[in-house]
Order: sequence, then structure tokens, then C-alpha cells
Amino acid sequence: MTVKHRLSRRSLIAVAGAAATGIAVGPAMAASDDAETPWIDAHSHIWTTDLAAYPLRDRQPVDVLKPRSFTDDELLAVARPHGVGRVVLIQHHPYHGFDNSYLVDTWKKHPNLFRIVGQIDDTKPHVDTTMKSMLKTGVTGFRIGPREDRRDWLQGHGMQLMWKTGAETGQNMCCLINPEDLEAVGQWCAKYPSTPVVIDHFARVGISGEIRDADLSALCGLAKHAKVRVKISAYYALGKKQPPHDELIPMIRRLFEAFGPDRLMWASDSPYQLTDPNSYGASIALVRDRLDFASVEDRRRLLRSTAESTFFFV
Repeated sequence: MTVKHRLSRRSLIAVAGAAATGIAVGPAMAASDDAETPWIDAHSHIWTTDLAAYPLRDRQPVDVLKPRSFTDDELLAVARPHGVGRVVLIQHHPYHGFDNSYLVDTWKKHPNLFRIVGQIDDTKPHVDTTMKSMLKTGVTGFRIGPREDRRDWLQGHGMQLMWKTGAETGQNMCCLINPEDLEAVGQWCAKYPSTPVVIDHFARVGISGEIRDADLSALCGLAKHAKVRVKISAYYALGKKQPPHDELIPMIRRLFEAFGPDRLMWASDSPYQLTDPNSYGASIALVRDRLDFASVEDRRRLLRSTAESTFFFV
């Protein structure tokens, strides 16, 4: 998704002034107070300017990072004031390719706070062994989907082995796709019914500004596959692309009716959700405060339980 990478003034204040507001940035954040921060953000990216330790893909310079820095501490400084204490970290292929080391090292520092959706090159041998090894380092899902250099992403022995292994390990196939890819994903869900699958960002339904009924119906059609779950996320990129995001409520309701609250999970897609006029608070408020059809228990599932069972199972 293409956005203007300009952090909102409110988000910058949250990061830069965290210590001044009583939110410690650094090791003190390691312990999450579950009573004060019960929610889980099921999707955020992080990166660092320490390119000596974590070089960028294809030797890109630090200037490509937008925002320039968004570390785990900076993320938590934004998230914790909104009740979010745990996060699923998503490997960002444009910056780090298949090198998951920064996310893994972050998990090693705070294994109770984070889980990882990693990237793996399914054209390499022994994908199954690699997946099982990565499970021991907090990787409970893998991002898959078409890329400019891989339009045939659902082809090949390695991809088949990933889906087969996911059924054994519980690691999720996390699909970053468009509506036109839903049919193919559904075919693979039928082929591997025991493999857990997560659809990122509503399958980008509404990215053009229009929520087409055919696209939404196709997404809801995946509900017949019991292992499919959907992230209701990335509001900055869908519909009107600005708060309060109320035009997305009918789409969320359709998905709620199709999947139920146990198969939907909220996520921010930070730092992209932090671009003006959007904010972290506006994202979580849509689910926490504005879904009039969801009970208090339903919202707890959307904001915590689904992501917990999907990604924090080890």
C-alpha cells in the first residue's frame, strides 16, 4: 500500500515525549501490565537505523526508511497509551527481504510481548525444516502473496511444503493479497483444510475508495474454510482513508456476520496508520468504541482473543 510517510504530530509527540509522560522507553517496557494494556495489535512493522547490525535489502541506504526509525520501543510508546501491550511484528520485505533477524532479536528481548510473521524464500530447499526452526524464535506465521518478482506465488514445491508444514506446526499462512487473489487462496484452503490462514487488511477490499460488493462477498466466502481468519486493519488505506473510518463499519459487520468475532482481529498496520490525518487512536477506537453491533465480549475477542489464539499459541 502506498501512503505518504509523514508521522502525525500526535504520534511524534507520543514517541519523543514518552518518558516525559511517564511511559518508559527501553527495558522497562519489557513487562506488560495486562490490566492496563490488555489488547493485541495483530499487525505492525518495525525497523532500525542500525544498518551495521541489520542491513537493508540490496544495500539500500538508510534514507529509504520512512519513517526513518520505528523501533519496538517507539511502537510501544505509541501503542501502550491505547491499551495495547502485545504486538504481532510483520517482516517488511521491501526493507529486509528474507532477513528476519531484527524481529527475532526483538522477540528474544521481550518474548512475552511479541510474536513474528516472518518471510521465507520458498524456492530454497528444506522449507519445512526452516519453518520448524523459526517457530522456536517466535515466528508463528509467514507472510505470503504476489510480488513484482513473484507473480506465480502459489506455485512450486516449496509453497506446497509451506502449507503442509503449517498444518503440522500451527504457523499461519498470512496472505497479503488483493480481491482478485481470493479465489486462488480459497482453492488452496480447500486443498489444505488444516492449514491456518490469515487474510491481511480485508484483502485490500476498499483500497480504491469503493467497497465493491463482489469483492466483499468473495472475502466473506472464505468463511466456509474453518481455518481462515481475517485482519480488520489498515484503515488509512481503505475507504475514505481518514478518521473516523465509519464508512468501514458496514464491511466489518458483513465480515462479523460471516466469520464471527473469533475469526476476526484488529490490527493497526503501524507505522503507516500514523500518517496524517490518521492515528493509532483512531484505528483502535473504530473497533473499541464505534461498532454498535458488537458486545463488550465481542470487542474483547476482536481486540485480543483472536490474535492471542492465532499467534501467541507458543
